[in-house]
Amino acid sequence: MNFVCIDCGTQLPIGKFAYQCACGGLLEVIHDFRGVDAERLKRLFTERLSERMSPYASGVWRYKELIAPEQPEEMICTKYEGNTGLYPASWSLNRFAGVRGLWFKAQSENPSGSFKDNGMTVAVSHGRSLGYKQFTCTSTGNTSSSLAMYAAFGGESSCVFVPNKDISINKVLQTLAYGATVISFDGTYDDGILFLEKHADELGLYVCNSVNPLRIEGQKSIVYEIAQSLNWQLPDWIVLPGGALSNATALGKGLRDLKELGFIERLPRVAVVQAEGASPFHQMMAEAMEELAPQREPYTRASALNIGNPPSWRKARRVLEETGGVTTSVSDAEILDAKAVIDRSGIGCEPASAAALAGLRKLVRAGIADKDETAVCILTGHLLKDTDALKEYHLDAKWPSAAHRNALVASSLIREDVSKHLRAAEAARS
Repeated sequence: MNFVCIDCGTQLPIGKFAYQCACGGLLEVIHDFRGVDAERLKRLFTERLSERMSPYASGVWRYKELIAPEQPEEMICTKYEGNTGLYPASWSLNRFAGVRGLWFKAQSENPSGSFKDNGMTVAVSHGRSLGYKQFTCTSTGNTSSSLAMYAAFGGESSCVFVPNKDISINKVLQTLAYGATVISFDGTYDDGILFLEKHADELGLYVCNSVNPLRIEGQKSIVYEIAQSLNWQLPDWIVLPGGALSNATALGKGLRDLKELGFIERLPRVAVVQAEGASPFHQMMAEAMEELAPQREPYTRASALNIGNPPSWRKARRVLEETGGVTTSVSDAEILDAKAVIDRSGIGCEPASAAALAGLRKLVRAGIADKDETAVCILTGHLLKDTDALKEYHLDAKWPSAAHRNALVASSLIREDVSKHLRAAEAARS
């Protein structure tokens, strides 16, 4: 297992932390899977489903042989992350999306409430095994809360850099509660990344952003879990929101592993969905550009997607090329309507997650995805990650076109009045 530069091919030992080559290219982990017995591993992964208190009870470390086989077990920092629900869509969700078969992978059920935990457990464990005591990231919210949780749980410290606008206060409060030093700065996510590139090493900080190749290895487990849950038969599409593009990179790498090892026979198509106000990757792909043009002032109400210069765009583009994948962008209104439908189904998610469903619906209507195909949508964050969005949509009427608003009902406690409201609610549902 080595680090390899995706641009120039330089190899570096994994025993020393690095995420960027001297040429400026990002690094990724390369495994030597020669001699791996896929059928034996399938049986092992099934046996580990019965684990309760060992690291292998984790939905990430269950697949240790494919993620970080050299990681010392005693240095693993885990909260049994992963093991999140894969839910078949209700009739209303299927009708909304327009496809024959649909599942939702609820990464919102992770310990800190987002998909970031799948990668963070591996990054923090790797950093601890190298002797790091201080961990860092720049974040629009979910990365910071995940990092702060794992650092605290492992007895280490964390320092996170958070833009001072267009983020969810819920995520900031969660990060503060876990004890991180939170530095609120005037600028964007991209400015924070540039700061860490320049100064993290001299400050003795282990960087846990998506540029960290160990983060990507951990996030691969999402697609491993999906495949195992579906008896190693993946759907036609995997649809996910795209911000920093780490999830697209990780899922694509996981798919590549599964195909190479013979776990699956074919690759599903990957669709990356961005918000219209923060869609530099989609614009690059739609216009067949060779290089990504950063968006200087990105804005979307789905704050987790509010990234104008995603660092992993080269890796994500390769995933789309390998899987015949596509990109699309959706408006904030489309995202929030899709969120309301997911919430009403009893699954729930934060706004950024709902971009996946909104994007799938758009791809079906455009004839890119067929109504007779099947899909998994990745839900990246918990319903309560952004309660301001819930209030704006359902109570404040900030979104006048909201098609699925569920307002408070004012009533006296008189039986006839309550009965009238109940009949009205039933009529609206039918």
